[in-house]
Order: sequence, then C-alpha cells, then structure tokens
Amino acid sequence: MALIRATCSDCGDVELRSRDLRVRTCDDTGESTYLFRCPVCRMIEVRPAEEHVVDVLLAAGVDEHRWSYPAEMSEARNGKQIDHDDVIDFHQLLSTPDWFQQLATITNP
Repeated sequence: MALIRATCSDCGDVELRSRDLRVRTCDDTGESTYLFRCPVCRMIEVRPAEEHVVDVLLAAGVDEHRWSYPAEMSEARNGKQIDHDDVIDFHQLLSTPDWFQQLATITNP
C-alpha cells in the first residue's frame, strides 16, 4: 500500500495510505476531487484534482467514485422563480388545518 502526502488546512502535510483517500469524478463535466480524513485533527478535506493528480492517485491504488448529475438537472424549468414572498405565503398556508386540500386544488395558470 502506497504512502501519499497530502495537506490538511489546519495541520499541514500529513501522510496517508492509499486506502485513506478517495477520488470522486463527475461523468458530466470530467472534473475530479480527492478527499481524505486528516489523521491528526480528523477533519475531512476535499481538494480539486487535475487529471495528472487523478492518474497518480489511481495508480497508487486509491479508489475512485464516479458520479453524474441527477436527471432533474436536465429537466426544463417553466414558470416564475420562487421568491421570498412565495416562501412566506407557503409557510402561512402550512399553518392552516386544510393546507393539503388547498394545495391539491391549485391549478397551474
């Protein structure tokens, strides 16, 4: 198992084993990050990783997690944006005993 040196924001340089890190790569953008828990302060550090860094980490035996944006990100957005007043109105509606029936009868304009 390879030893890898990484930098913690609080503790500075720390040595980790390859099993202590993980590479995350977005299939939609190709962007990657790596993350680890600092062995000194126990905080999780997340750092951007360029392609050559990813290659080195994967060659050292670090696991990779690939992910994609949720399908909702590509759905069409129609209608006006929700604003602060809409949130207040919704909050007030939830305080009424028949809030669910009122929501169920709302039709889109």
